[in-house]
Amino acid sequence: MNQYEQTAYQEMLDWELKLLKNKSLVQSLSKKAQNKFNSFIPEKAHQVVTEAIKHMVKATLTGSDFTTAKGKTDGLSLEEKEALVQAKLSSYRRTAAVEGAGTGAGGILLGLADFPLLLSIKMKFLFEVAASYGFDTKEYEERLFLLHVFQLAFSNDDKRRETYHIVRNWEDEKGKLLDMDWRSFQQEYRDYIDLVKLFQMIPGIGAAVGAYANYNLLDQLGVTAKNCYRLRILTD
Repeated sequence: MNQYEQTAYQEMLDWELKLLKNKSLVQSLSKKAQNKFNSFIPEKAHQVVTEAIKHMVKATLTGSDFTTAKGKTDGLSLEEKEALVQAKLSSYRRTAAVEGAGTGAGGILLGLADFPLLLSIKMKFLFEVAASYGFDTKEYEERLFLLHVFQLAFSNDDKRRETYHIVRNWEDEKGKLLDMDWRSFQQEYRDYIDLVKLFQMIPGIGAAVGAYANYNLLDQLGVTAKNCYRLRILTD
């Protein structure tokens, strides 16, 4: 490893340690409350929402693949690839912040529109990250990897640990996966961002909350994606 790779490797180890640390009491109580609330929702409603999210994500994946430039990065160093990733992250954070401010300023109706818009921004960003690192998103397994990166970024507690194990051991685990657990995917994501999006719909503060929240959600996704690809490259 060169100096940059050694630094990146240590940053990855620090990220892993933070990712796997024990949850706080507040997080534990919040998750229990969310699980209790979800238990009151009729099964039919869960199925409808799961199917809606599944089709929304798959449509976004297809669209993102067509609109992502497939630049050749094979000859680039890790430092050069991550400079591309950082530039993409800066651009997508701004886009997400503007989108969050716009929908947040519109109250409840536009606030509801934020969910699919932000989801598409996040997925498009992940395709750009994969391309920057030189992975071909036309391959089904690479799209599946992106979905696990997404779930790792926006899950709580046990699901995060479970997803981390899959990402950490991707070459061994990918052959066991036929598709995502879409019920878990949508519920974890929704539970993770529900409170923030609730405040975004409040008149007067919605725009500021939306911009700040979306910026930070993209930043979190960026850190997660970068370290997930470091796991694949630096521990190969």
